Amino acid sequence: MFKKLAIVFTAIFGVLLVVPTIKPELAPYFPSWIQPIPLGLDLKGGAQLLLEVDTQTMFREKSVQLHDEVRSALVNRDKGVIKFANLHSTGDAISFNVRESDDVSRAKGRLRSALGNGVEVASDGNQITVLYTEKQKQEMINDALTRSIEIVRRRIDALGTKEPSIQTQGGKYILIQLPGVDNPEHIKDLIGQTAKMTFHLVNENVTDAQIMSGHAPAGTRFLPYMNAPGQMVAVYSRIEISGESLTDSQADFGQHNDAVVTTVFDATGARRFARLTTEHVGERFAIVLDGKVLSAPTIREPIPGGRGQISGGFTLQGAKDLAVLLRSGALPAPLQVIEERTVGAGLGADTIAAGKIGSAIGVLFIILFMLLAYSTFGLVADIVLLVNLAMIVGISALFGATLTLPGIAGIVLTLGMAVDANILPFERIRDEVRSGVPTLRAVDLGFNRSIKTVMDGNLTNLICALILFQFGAGPIRGFAVTLSIGVLTTLFTCMMLSRVLIDFYMNGKNKKIGFIKNK
Repeated sequence: MFKKLAIVFTAIFGVLLVVPTIKPELAPYFPSWIQPIPLGLDLKGGAQLLLEVDTQTMFREKSVQLHDEVRSALVNRDKGVIKFANLHSTGDAISFNVRESDDVSRAKGRLRSALGNGVEVASDGNQITVLYTEKQKQEMINDALTRSIEIVRRRIDALGTKEPSIQTQGGKYILIQLPGVDNPEHIKDLIGQTAKMTFHLVNENVTDAQIMSGHAPAGTRFLPYMNAPGQMVAVYSRIEISGESLTDSQADFGQHNDAVVTTVFDATGARRFARLTTEHVGERFAIVLDGKVLSAPTIREPIPGGRGQISGGFTLQGAKDLAVLLRSGALPAPLQVIEERTVGAGLGADTIAAGKIGSAIGVLFIILFMLLAYSTFGLVADIVLLVNLAMIVGISALFGATLTLPGIAGIVLTLGMAVDANILPFERIRDEVRSGVPTLRAVDLGFNRSIKTVMDGNLTNLICALILFQFGAGPIRGFAVTLSIGVLTTLFTCMMLSRVLIDFYMNGKNKKIGFIKNK
């Protein structure tokens, strides 16, 4: 009896899960983890963006980094300086010539030790070439894709966009679906910015004539102001503090009631910022975002505590956007928008209306058929079918799945399988009664002897659904999710709940079964 009550209460819980979806106005009375199922792009309307990770730019930046690491390894004073010449980059490779032939093997060993197994170090006479291995390159691409997805997700979430769908596609693409977003331009601008922020000291020794000539001294770069691209600032190439040290960033108002962006550094960044502002009082330092100078203030006094403030003639919205970018972190590689699509909310409404009508007609015909074909047992099957439908939608909402048009197709297919899972035991019961078995015993035999067939059919569907989920993307995954949930709820409702309801109806007696006529 306890088992039967557990099955009934599980079914009731499954039905309760769908109540906020059917009646959204009741959602506030439910726990926060029981909410209406969100609608996908094709049902609600919105925007879809397909982004490509610019791996070529990423590898060029990695090549510059590798160039500096090779130089640092060769001039390590603790281990002894190795004399070299003509250190340069050729594509993805870094090459240089060792002046002394006896130092070639020592240079190769030091580079392998300093750079690890991710690089290949080859030599041809006195010339040594260093480049990333193919395995390391692929790991860089995978890491860039994973980090980009996470950063894009944080940026979109910070803007308050509801139920975004963000997933990888094709190894180097990111598919973003934003239900309910009519104008994706603002979001596209935010997620497309690399947001790589660095702090540099300003080279005050560079004259205006040198800046006009465009020839920067060694160790110096000319960077434009973000709000005045024609005005250049000479900054030292050395990065004093990296944006990776930022732990928080918020929009605020400054002393003159102008919009500013406050920054908070981690422990390492705070120490560097304190040392920078202590050792260079009276000098200027530049705050650089994606190769452009946000501002270049003068250090008036030491700033301990790791808290700073960025001003640059921001509007309040501009300050909020910059704070979002800095909080979410810098993209490891630029993202290029290669496809953009907008789905109108009207199309989504038409699709929902058509889906409701089609589903209602289908369910109505199934209910009528089961009642006419199986009488009281058909009524039990109809109840179980409606419970199954409610559980599919409710459990999907519980797991945070988004309902899409392919998802509705998966639900409809599941209902068809659920009807079949009821018909099989009913037909076996009919056969047992016709062979002279008492009805109570026939019910036991009918369910017990059909369970293997029902399990085999549904498990094969579940395997197909899991394969579609693993190798599919977008709409195919939505179909696979609802189909997988539907298979599990079908097995529960048709083989367990149905049996319990029929047992309650039989009440331990050999009652006459209406749909069975003796030969």
